[in-house]
Amino acid sequence: MEVVYALLILVVLFVIVMLARTVRIIPQARAGIVERFGKYKETLPAGLNIVVPFVDRVRYLIDLREQVVSFPPQPVITEDNLVVSIDTVIYFQVTDPIAATYEIANYIQAIEQLTMTTLRNIVGGMDLEETLTSRDQINSGLRGVLDEATGKWGIRVNRVELKGIDPPPSIKDSMEKQMRADREKRATILTAEGGRQAAILTAEGEKQSAILSAEGARESQILRAQADREAAILRAQGEGQAIQTVFQAIHDGQPDQSLLAYQYLQMMPKIAAGDANKVWVIPSEITKALEGLGSSVHEIAGIPHKVDGPLKRVDMGSTEAPTLRGSGALDDELSMANKAVEDAIAEAERSANPGRNSEGAHLAEPPDDAVSDDTTGAPPA
Repeated sequence: MEVVYALLILVVLFVIVMLARTVRIIPQARAGIVERFGKYKETLPAGLNIVVPFVDRVRYLIDLREQVVSFPPQPVITEDNLVVSIDTVIYFQVTDPIAATYEIANYIQAIEQLTMTTLRNIVGGMDLEETLTSRDQINSGLRGVLDEATGKWGIRVNRVELKGIDPPPSIKDSMEKQMRADREKRATILTAEGGRQAAILTAEGEKQSAILSAEGARESQILRAQADREAAILRAQGEGQAIQTVFQAIHDGQPDQSLLAYQYLQMMPKIAAGDANKVWVIPSEITKALEGLGSSVHEIAGIPHKVDGPLKRVDMGSTEAPTLRGSGALDDELSMANKAVEDAIAEAERSANPGRNSEGAHLAEPPDDAVSDDTTGAPPA
């Protein structure tokens, strides 16, 4: 019985081993390379697969997903004999598991070496400035060369990226100084342009201010001149009305010789006023007025006789200030005022000299009474 149990256990173990070597499970996005007696037989897809135990063997399991490989920095000499360190990143994918297994022993190492040699060829034809600014051009050149070389290996290179380009420390320092100088230059240029624009705007503002000030001064002078003109017109009209009022008062009061003599006496203190007046001359009109102060017989030329009947009134005109509407209206009103003044003066002359006609000729001889009979020998008035 013990022998039977041992045999059963051996049979079970054999069956388990046989199943394990017969049934093979391939993960998703993987491919299994099967060899029979060391020779390629088939490629197992993802899932459950059956192989002949002890005859077929799954030798390689190939990953069909896109892979990323980063290579360490490698020294590269540029066209201007500067050594730069460049590290790259390769994105590739296995498209043919059989070729990737049997065409090359280590495709990752092969891609790395091919990348370094191609990179030296491309960067060797560029200077440092072009190398630093032509990443897209270098990436495109690398991808084209790698894709062509790895096609027979069953590998497709999807993308190549330069992760870093490090120039020597001395070159870095020089580049920093150059960039600093360039930035300072741009800052100086921008500052100068700002000052220029500020000066232009300031000059334009001063120009506009001067123009506005000149226009304001011109308008002010024009308005002041118009105001002076209107004031002169109103003053002339006021003087004309004042003359008319004085003449009317004199005409209504009928002054005589005594009034004129009294007026002359009032003027004598004004004539003698002043510290510098040591010698002063009395006009002859004052002596004539004093001679006739107590006499009612003599008459002074220019004093009208007392007339009987109603007095003739002089038209005073409108005492209201005229409304200034324009230069034409002001000129017309001024002409009317001047004409009224002239008429009033002419009327006063006719009233003061009743013995003369309008042309100035004597209508009658003066009476003999006009000759003074004073024994002092003073001339007649």
